[in-house]
Order: sequence, then structure tokens, then C-alpha cells
Amino acid sequence: MKNDQPAYSDKATEASVLGDLAGIVPEATRLVATIVDLNQLDQLKSRYLGKQGLLTQKLKNLGSLSPELKSNYGKELNELKTRIFQLFNQKEQELKQRALNTALQAEHIDISLPPRGVPKGSLHPISQIRRKLAGFFSRMGFTVLDGPEIEDDFHNFSALNIPPLHPARSKHDTFYLNDQNLSLRSQTSSVQVRALENLKLPLNIVCPGRVFRRDNDATHSPMFHQMEMLMVNQTVTMANLRWLIFNFVTYLFGPDAQCRFRPSYFPFTEPSAEVDIRWQGQKWLELGGCGVVHPNVLNTLNIDSSKYRGLAFGFGLDRLAMVYYGINDIRRLYENDIDFLSQF
Repeated sequence: MKNDQPAYSDKATEASVLGDLAGIVPEATRLVATIVDLNQLDQLKSRYLGKQGLLTQKLKNLGSLSPELKSNYGKELNELKTRIFQLFNQKEQELKQRALNTALQAEHIDISLPPRGVPKGSLHPISQIRRKLAGFFSRMGFTVLDGPEIEDDFHNFSALNIPPLHPARSKHDTFYLNDQNLSLRSQTSSVQVRALENLKLPLNIVCPGRVFRRDNDATHSPMFHQMEMLMVNQTVTMANLRWLIFNFVTYLFGPDAQCRFRPSYFPFTEPSAEVDIRWQGQKWLELGGCGVVHPNVLNTLNIDSSKYRGLAFGFGLDRLAMVYYGINDIRRLYENDIDFLSQF
């Protein structure tokens, strides 16, 4: 007949399969007490509860016992496993709390000290100059206008009396888009053209904004800022333009500022002049051009040049900032150097 009894059924066999269960918890308790960090605890935990751990192996050996013994010892082993889990979990919480207390001690904050505060930002030097001049001209009755930075040929060149073969139209000077009729504006004079198209005369406007040209050295940048002025009425003269320019230079740089006019040529003004300001001792720095609006510009925009006259200037805000703050290289304004910009 077939023998239905398990291979192990006597006390000796039970002992060989299960070993001394009573000594497991005391041994684990003693070893856990010596643990000082979580890494050691994980290694010890694997010794008891891992895939090849002591309790895991004993649970596997239950299959060699009789059903009665399997039930009794299975219950006992599960209780041991629960106690071991609790033992390790308690130690884990203890170690984590100890590490937290150590970190808190190391990162102690003395709340009696005054707060350090949050550093405040500041306006860029060019933005500060732009605001100063916009405020100055606003108080003198001028309207501040802006316009698109991508312009068509008419507003950027043709309406300003710039002929087709003028060097300003070349690709060496202007940033053209894929559509050759469109380019990044090379001066804010395009805003003046749009103002003459849409506003009633007489008008007094200033147009600050970014412009783009293919220049890059200590006093030129591919992207820079201009502020242009336009006055159109029936009575203005070159003397009014000179008075206005000297007043805003004095406002910005003080009564001792030295400014000069030099005869020049621009397609959109006649007569025309360059305006320079004393910079770094004996040097002169060109700020921009000015003059009486050319009759061709007015006639192109359907304004009777025999009745109306205009005055205009266009100055670089970047260069004004260089003089105002004593900056010797225009590229410093665009390097995003926080230490440098925080001075202003």
C-alpha cells in the first residue's frame, strides 16, 4: 500500500526542518540594537526576511511536515514574521528620526537675527534713459509712439526719400527677411511715416524703440535703441530744433554738457546735421542726426510741403546711456552681466 505519511513526522525531524523558533526574536532584537544606520538595517532585514532569509526558508520547509504540524508551525512562523517586521520597522523609524534631529541641529536657524531680505532688481540702463527722455518730451507736449519692428520697403525706405541704390538698402547694412520687401527696421523713422499717414497736423511725437543694423564694435551693436522726434507745423525752423536738442542734452547731462552740430547729409532731411557730445575727456561721440524734414517726404505722404514744415532727429539711446553712465563699450549693455548691470 501507498504510504500517505510525510517524510518527516517525528520531533527530531521537526527540529531539523524548523530549528529553534524561540531563539529567533531574542537574537534579532540583540542584533537590531547594534545597528547605527539604515544601510546596515536593510542588510540585517534581508538576513531574516529576504528571499533567502531565515524565516522565508523556514516557511518553505513547512511543506515537509504533516498537515497538523504544518498548521501549528505555520501559525507560529507567521506570528514570528510579524514580530520581526515590527522590530525592524520600529528601528527604521528610530534611525530616521535620529537623522532628522541631526539635520535639524546642523541647519539650525537663529530666528532672532533680522531677515536678509530679497535682492531687488533694477531697470536696465537703456530703459532708464528711455524713461527719462520719454518723460521729458511728454512734459513738453510730445506724444510717445511705437510701431512694428518688421517693416516693408515703403515705410522703412521709400517714404523717407531713400533712393533704390542707397547703401542703407544693401544686405550689408539691413537685415532682410525671406521676403525682400520686408526687413527689420533700420530706424524708428518708420513710426514717423505711420504717424504722418494716420494723425492730424500739427503733430509733436517721439518714437523710442529697437532698431537693427549690421554693425558690431565698441560703439555699434546689431540691435540698438533709438529715440526719434518729429514736429510738423507751419512755423518751425532749424533754430527751434537746435533749442530743443540743447535743452534735452542739458536736462540729461547737466548745464556743463558740451554739444555740437556738424553739417551732414541725410536723404530725409534738408538741411541736415550730426549731433556730437563730449565723451571721456577730449573725445566726441556721435549721438545721431537731425534736420528739417525733406519736402519729398511730406509730398510722398500727401502733405503740402509749401504749407507745412517739419523737424526731426534720431538719437541712439544706447550711446546716451554710455555717456550718462560712463560706459566705454556698448557691448557691455547686452552681455547680461548681473554684477555690471546692478551698478545702475
